[in-house]
Amino acid sequence: MTISAKKMKSLKLSKQANGTLSKVVEMIENDEYCPDIIQQVNSVCGFLKSVKRELLAGHLDSCVAKKMVENKSKTIDELLKIYNLSN
Repeated sequence: MTISAKKMKSLKLSKQANGTLSKVVEMIENDEYCPDIIQQVNSVCGFLKSVKRELLAGHLDSCVAKKMVENKSKTIDELLKIYNLSN
């Protein structure tokens, strides 16, 4: 099974978030300047938001169409759950 382009992009962004988060931990351990740490935390949050957006786009593009045919009601419930978790 091959990973979709959206999941590959999500993987890359997740790895970037992970690397930046490691940097945040290091900065805190080294007692670096708080605004600099906060800037890196914001960067992690941005990466994770992008991961979520890419995964959702991929899911809507590939999975939802098939699932709507199989079980429309369950698929709508799943989408509402994803929506509620995102807010």
